[in-house]
Amino acid sequence: MTLRGRLTAAFLTVVLGPVLLGAFFVGSTLSAVDRGRATERLGLAAAGVRTSVDALCQQLRAAADAVALVADPAARSRAADQVVGRGLAAAVQIVDTAGRTSYATIGGPAGPWQDCAADTATGPVRALAARVRLRDPAGADLGTVAAAQPVDPAFVARLAAVTGVGVTLLDDPGRITHTTENREVRAAVLAAAREADGDRVTDTADGRYVRRVGPSPGQPLPLVLSVPGERPPGLYAALVGAVVLAALLAVLAAWRLARVTTRPLVELAGAVDRVAHGDLTARVPVRSRDEIGRLAAAFNRMTRETGSYVAALTSSRDQLRGHLTVLGDTLASTHDLQRILRVILHSAIAATGARAGAVLLLDGDGVLVGQCVEGLDGRWPTEDPADPATLRVPVGAGVLGTVAATGEPSRGRWEPADPPTGEPSCETYVAVPFAAPRGAEPRGGPDRPGHPPADDDAADCALGVLALYDRPGADEFDDGDLVTLRTFAGHAAVAVDNVRVHEEAQRLSLTDPLTGLWNYRYLRESIRREVERANRFGRMLSVLALDLDRFKDVNDTWGHAAGDAVLVEFARRVRGEIREVDLAFRQGGEEFVVLLPETDARGATIVAERLGSVVRDQPVRVEGHTGEPIAVPVTVSIGIAVYPDHAAGGQQVLDAADDALYAAKAAGRDGYRLARAPDPVPTEEIPVVAAAVSPPDGLPRAGAGDAAPVAQGGASSGPHPPRQSRGR
Repeated sequence: MTLRGRLTAAFLTVVLGPVLLGAFFVGSTLSAVDRGRATERLGLAAAGVRTSVDALCQQLRAAADAVALVADPAARSRAADQVVGRGLAAAVQIVDTAGRTSYATIGGPAGPWQDCAADTATGPVRALAARVRLRDPAGADLGTVAAAQPVDPAFVARLAAVTGVGVTLLDDPGRITHTTENREVRAAVLAAAREADGDRVTDTADGRYVRRVGPSPGQPLPLVLSVPGERPPGLYAALVGAVVLAALLAVLAAWRLARVTTRPLVELAGAVDRVAHGDLTARVPVRSRDEIGRLAAAFNRMTRETGSYVAALTSSRDQLRGHLTVLGDTLASTHDLQRILRVILHSAIAATGARAGAVLLLDGDGVLVGQCVEGLDGRWPTEDPADPATLRVPVGAGVLGTVAATGEPSRGRWEPADPPTGEPSCETYVAVPFAAPRGAEPRGGPDRPGHPPADDDAADCALGVLALYDRPGADEFDDGDLVTLRTFAGHAAVAVDNVRVHEEAQRLSLTDPLTGLWNYRYLRESIRREVERANRFGRMLSVLALDLDRFKDVNDTWGHAAGDAVLVEFARRVRGEIREVDLAFRQGGEEFVVLLPETDARGATIVAERLGSVVRDQPVRVEGHTGEPIAVPVTVSIGIAVYPDHAAGGQQVLDAADDALYAAKAAGRDGYRLARAPDPVPTEEIPVVAAAVSPPDGLPRAGAGDAAPVAQGGASSGPHPPRQSRGR
């Protein structure tokens, strides 16, 4: 950052800091006041709700007592009707000791009735009821009398009118039964109510405050109360506007102050620009002895000394360009990591004048292992000095191990360690660490066909060390050599990264990114290879063509994310049911192919039955539109074809399996079908010369003497490579 920029930043910090703190204080204070008022209103509303519900329960209890005091059953029924007729209760129900209803008024609210004495709600509340014991004059228990009042939208509206807040009645699972809230805020209020606990007040994104009331003793209804906040709607916008205006004014003032302060530096800056454009004769007049004058004098000395270095730097630059050209050509023309590292090491040695050097990479055991060395013959104890891999240094041990452990470069004179660490002996050294990203390292490949490895978490980087040893005249390496070596270490990191990215690209070109199975490109290569192997060893090759039934319905009903989850789970189950030597592919969409080497039709049907069962018996759990897990039933149709029983080539056996798959679909899905055997090939009688004599071994020979020509497709003709004329 320039001096003018630093001055401007300092001024803005001093001016804008209090402004931002004040705006934050005002906003937080108003929010706290608004929340306190809303909490107080909700507390008063909760007390009002409890009072209203308690009054209603007392009224219902009095009505039930009035009916229970009547001794005569007939008169008791008339008393129940009178209670309902006077509006003391909406319904009265008399139940005997056996639980049978002996009398109930007409038009009562539907159940369940929530008892006033209950403190929990077990389901949707349709009515509020008070129950009293019914006894005869002798005191014997005759049952209960229940007086009920419906809990309907009108009841909830009355509570809202009494308390002056929004009221919502919930059922047991937390869904809304009745509410006075607007449709726009219902979802937010319900979400905030789920987070509320006890008397705690929560707020919504649109500024409403929510509190739950009950069920509790004396208030058995699960209610949610909410009030809108009283914060001014444009409060935060006004605060932001004030802060922005203050910032603009502060920027203008800071720019003016910085410009006046830095004006004496303009002359020096002009000279610096001329030097930057190559004019080393530029000088600055020293007009004072203050800081600016001392800076001008130092600048003049710097330009004079810089001229003396230009010639030396030019020759060094040309030499370094030559090495970098060779290095760039190597990086662009090959993915051979050992060759690239050798070129990097050779160029670093030539650029710094070192006598020897080595490149080491960190292996999985925490040991630096030599990748390539130069000029180190006899410098470290080993059984095979020609093998760089015998150069092994534990991380944290010696010079190289410390550089790898700390990530900091090191240079100086070498002092032997006791005990020895296994690194080369020398007089002077310079060592630089480098980080080779491993994000592109392949995690699977054709060495495990059909089973791409799991996504294990790999380390973010592999640390390596580039080290140079000894200079002519026993001079130590300087900071310039350290900078040069950092450049070559960076090339080494790029080389490792490029090689691993190339390997990862090769892997990705053969696998399906969603399921991890092999893709159709690798299927074409594999079917050709497996057919050739079957021909060579006289074995069979079974092909299963699989298609998920009605997979479009899954996407249309639950969305493509659920469909992808079904495909991933299906691929996992397929991998779990086949052998290591079997190959599983995803052709596209919901179509899959499995190759079963050395498997006949019977073995293929066993695998098909097992795959169909493991898919059918375990529905796939996916996330539905509401975010809740849903079990999706899935079935699969399978077509089976066997080489060479059903086809004479790779593409033909794939086509036969497809035809069998269509037959399985047509037969009702959720099953498998074996391909039909091909029609017999018409035979043609081969004319044989009368004088022809069979060879002693009895085997036919092609092109022997004047023997009659053999028809194409005879015993000497093997199957032809498949023609890839059918796309998928």
